[in-house]
Amino acid sequence: MKLLYISNSRIPTTKAYGHQIFKMCQIFAKRQVAVELICPSRKNPEFKNIDAFAYYHIPKIFKLKKIYSYDPQWLIKFPAGTYIKFQALFFIVSLFIYLLFKKIKLARRGGWAAYIFYTRDEYLLPLLQLFSKRVVWEGHSLPRRKKHYTKYFKQCYRLIVLTHELKKMLIGLGVSENKILVSPDAVELEIFGIHLDKNQARKQLNLPQDKILLGYTGTFKTKNMDKGLKDILPALKIINKNDILFIAIGGSLEHIQEYQELAEKLNIKNIKLIPKVSQQQLAIYQQAFDIMLMPFPRTEHYAYFMSPLKMFENMASGRPIVATDLPAIKEVLNDDNAVLVKPDNPDDLAKGMIKLIKNKELGLQLANQALKDIQQYTWHERAGKIIKFIYETF
Repeated sequence: MKLLYISNSRIPTTKAYGHQIFKMCQIFAKRQVAVELICPSRKNPEFKNIDAFAYYHIPKIFKLKKIYSYDPQWLIKFPAGTYIKFQALFFIVSLFIYLLFKKIKLARRGGWAAYIFYTRDEYLLPLLQLFSKRVVWEGHSLPRRKKHYTKYFKQCYRLIVLTHELKKMLIGLGVSENKILVSPDAVELEIFGIHLDKNQARKQLNLPQDKILLGYTGTFKTKNMDKGLKDILPALKIINKNDILFIAIGGSLEHIQEYQELAEKLNIKNIKLIPKVSQQQLAIYQQAFDIMLMPFPRTEHYAYFMSPLKMFENMASGRPIVATDLPAIKEVLNDDNAVLVKPDNPDDLAKGMIKLIKNKELGLQLANQALKDIQQYTWHERAGKIIKFIYETF
């Protein structure tokens, strides 16, 4: 079995998608699939001379092929979307040339017969379907021009989606239900399933022992959309307790400054905003926290499409979770393993936080159930289901 995973992404990257792509390639390879990850040689000064496998702490058990693709970074100063469109166009041209030569090279050995094409980028589907009928699309959202892509979705060999809501939308476009597998994201329990004594974790990180620590992990924004901090800060003001410290980890320097200024306007001092740390250190932070916060606002993306890695990492931490009551969230979290609150509602968020602060027994009960539930959401489980789904009629 051979799989070409094609992604128009900077690899490595601090973004969660890079980790997800690399992790899936690793687990596919561990399950006896010959994997080649194809991506453009896009410039990223932050990762100059950094090996992707070393950055993600993943052994070199699959092939990473970076093909030359002109990266028009000078277009970034133009109106929003200009750079993205032209960069994608240049990659499509480079990918076409690469696949054409690869097809010629493989012609004497049966061509593409043994290959699956796998991508998260819907705009690559027209090109990939020129070369093979066995194209798999992993959908993380629907494009704005979904009707334009409908015929390409229908022509996909298989479709992997993160949520049942996205599956319903694809069926509504006329895609065969039998072609679609719902497979949420996952977690690496070897990293996030550690269980440290809370005081020991705080000592390692130089955090106060006498405070109630509320934790938020991950980037502060996605697609320039807030991910909950604009509700957390006013909720902290509502609670107004001196023995609480809120710690958010994973923001860019720009976003840290933005939310720090918002906190100052609200006269909130009991917060600590930290840039991205390694996954290993993030797992220790989670062990130091009392409560994990995940209050996504209601947008189409957050409500129906997302399957955030942080949700599974939080579940593995053994700490109780406060999350917003959104359809995508409720496919994994429920009243038995988390406290669910109204989105875009700092008052209800504050009530949820106070509920867990006052009732530690409830927090322990919810956290223990989340630990049981997370066992079905590992990368190994996810890759196994996807491979079985793809190859059952191969």
